Amino acid sequence: MESLFSISDIAKQTGFSQDTIRYYEKIGLLPEIRRKDNGRREYTQTDLDCFTFVAFLKRANMPLKEIERYIMFYHAQNYKGCVDVLQNHKAMIEEQISDMFTALEMMKYKIENYKELMGHDPSQTGPEKNSVD
Repeated sequence: MESLFSISDIAKQTGFSQDTIRYYEKIGLLPEIRRKDNGRREYTQTDLDCFTFVAFLKRANMPLKEIERYIMFYHAQNYKGCVDVLQNHKAMIEEQISDMFTALEMMKYKIENYKELMGHDPSQTGPEKNSVD
């Protein structure tokens, strides 16, 4: 028997709020969700896997419009489109990593430089505080 999940189960496992899950359903990130006789949503393992991947893409800072394009290609079995969306975002991530590495190296340099300057002048312990009366 297939595992079924409630909206709260999906929320717990993905980190999305229930409102976000409903919104993502509304804009078509998932095909129409099955409902129980009482109207409550009933998610399958496939649905959970899809939401988990969407959560991964969001954590990787992929814009929602690009996630929508990816899902559209996926449902159309346009795997070249899927690859293109993922490769474009991968290139953006690599550029961001490079930029962040450069910024990190500059921070390290500045910190060491200031520590060296402080070592030459022990009175340099931090910003002076001006008291206002």
